[in-house]
Amino acid sequence: MAIPLLQDIVVIFGLSVIVLFIFHRIKIPSIAGFFLTGIIAGPNGLGLVSAVGEVQFLAEIGIIFLLFIIGIEFSFEKFSQLKRSVLMGGTLQVVLTFLIVFVIAQNLGVPVNESIFIGFLVSLSSTAIVFKFLQDKNEIDSPQGRISFGILIFQDIIVIPMILFTPLLVGTAGNLGASLFIFSLEGIGIILFTIVSAKWIVPRILYQIARLQSRELFLLSIITIIFAITWLTSTTGLSPALGAFLAGLIISNSEYSHQALGNILPFRDIFASFFFISIGMLLNVNFLIQYSLIIILIVLSILIIKSLIAGIVTAVMGFSLRIMVLVGLMLSQIGEFSFVLSLTGVQYGLLTEDSYQLFLSVAILTMTITPFIMAVAPRAADVLLNLPFPDRIKVGTYPIKTQEEDIGKKDHLIIIGFGVNGENVTRAARAAKIPYVVVEINPEIVRSEMADGESIYYGDATHEAVLQHVDIQDARVVVIAISDPVATRRITEITRRLNPGVYIIVRTLYIHEMEFLYKLGADDVIPEEFETSVEIFSHVLAKYLIPKEEINEFISELREDSYEMFRTIYKDTASLCDLKLCPSDVEISLFQVDENSAIDGKSQAQIGLEIKYNVTLLVIFRDSKVITHPDEDLKLQTDDVVILLGPPHNISEAAALFKSSKKK
Repeated sequence: MAIPLLQDIVVIFGLSVIVLFIFHRIKIPSIAGFFLTGIIAGPNGLGLVSAVGEVQFLAEIGIIFLLFIIGIEFSFEKFSQLKRSVLMGGTLQVVLTFLIVFVIAQNLGVPVNESIFIGFLVSLSSTAIVFKFLQDKNEIDSPQGRISFGILIFQDIIVIPMILFTPLLVGTAGNLGASLFIFSLEGIGIILFTIVSAKWIVPRILYQIARLQSRELFLLSIITIIFAITWLTSTTGLSPALGAFLAGLIISNSEYSHQALGNILPFRDIFASFFFISIGMLLNVNFLIQYSLIIILIVLSILIIKSLIAGIVTAVMGFSLRIMVLVGLMLSQIGEFSFVLSLTGVQYGLLTEDSYQLFLSVAILTMTITPFIMAVAPRAADVLLNLPFPDRIKVGTYPIKTQEEDIGKKDHLIIIGFGVNGENVTRAARAAKIPYVVVEINPEIVRSEMADGESIYYGDATHEAVLQHVDIQDARVVVIAISDPVATRRITEITRRLNPGVYIIVRTLYIHEMEFLYKLGADDVIPEEFETSVEIFSHVLAKYLIPKEEINEFISELREDSYEMFRTIYKDTASLCDLKLCPSDVEISLFQVDENSAIDGKSQAQIGLEIKYNVTLLVIFRDSKVITHPDEDLKLQTDDVVILLGPPHNISEAAALFKSSKKK
């Protein structure tokens, strides 16, 4: 017996594979591929799918899983890390976008309630597209990545109150007060239910289930919790989407959240694809063609308005013109949760069939165009930087250390970026008493580190004025340790132009970027993916007591053979077969002679290193001298650094000789 739904699922997935394969090759996001699949297979296309209602039911399950993931991934730790971007950036972006769209809709004669709802729809951007782009470009930790991600978190959260508020838009003035009262009671009940469930009920249930160590039982329990809470909210007249979000939020506060997330993600991906495909099925291609001019004008208007607002919000937060442009263009589209919200609007009659088709056409086009906009965003930023904007706009307006202040350093080290790499370089420079200055674009980091006395300045180092402010012309070394590849290239080029004699060290993620950075003027490029592997196998070889010299020679050979452009101080190469394993019961260690230690002022013969401890003293480092094969009668002095060879347990016993005998 033929099952229509099963046949439709085969058609949908088969067509999706073909479309997504093509879209992946031409660098278009998968969401646009799902839209196209729905358009082709739907009733307005080739009519390949007959069970449209069943597909839409599966799409609703996709919405539940989407909002569950949003709830479970929301954590107060993540919120605290991005709280300025979430609270300030997100609030300003949503409110300003809503107000401008509302005013425009009112001037076009749209009713107030529909104008409010349209403002809701346009204010949201696509978390899926932006987050995927940031992941692919390794820019999640970049300034534009953190700002965009913070704003998107706020949007993903605010969509729940928007869904809850939508039924109130269809109420009359007479019952609005009663509706608000009921809405408030429901809100209080939801908060209490969430707190009790998250703190006491769900963790205990999941604990008892996890004890049985049954993956099937755990998965079924998670799905039961999701749909039970979703059903509970829907039966009380609230949105099922709210229930799904609450289910994720409740589980996120338990120690089982990561396991639950891992179990649900495959379901999310499958059912979310039905959601986006069903959106494509609803799109009327004839409507799109008939009103193409109006749709294109609306698309352009939305892209411009949202880009400008997101850019202005970024400027208000104190960031530079370049970051303003990147964030603005990144958040210019309409998001996937606008589709979720639009279905609520259709349900309550806020969107007519024509207005719904208009929204679908505009939203799908903005999301499809987004990858191309993101690709040209860095070039657009460079073009705008060449225009005569005031320096305060170009470099940022955050009130930290104005550009008029004089650094007054010479022969110093400039560190661009205060992430993990930049902070470690700073510590090393401070320990070695090397004069340095840090340039960081994150104003929160700058303010925090300045309070601790760090020599750090706010600014976007892609601007010449910022680099000149930290005396780039008098610097000896510049370390570029940021995660934004486009900004890294620009900073390298500007640094070399402003100071032809400075030594530039650049950190990059991938090997394929090295050649281009060398061409721009970098002296050393450190690719993290390569250096991580070098660090790993050097530790492995050292653990097998292969001499350091042979390890260095092996590293040299690997670098020269694999990456011709890699700069290294090693010139001689060795064959892999030259690596010989030392005996496993021998260890080489370094020790420093402390003042008033047992060996301070005595020779190794007096101490009996070889006779009593069965260890050999190989080398003594004293001041700037290296003493090899030291005489047994040579007395050791405070601060001497020695190299000992011997069995590990004997080395451990001898180690006590080098420690000060004075009690602190």
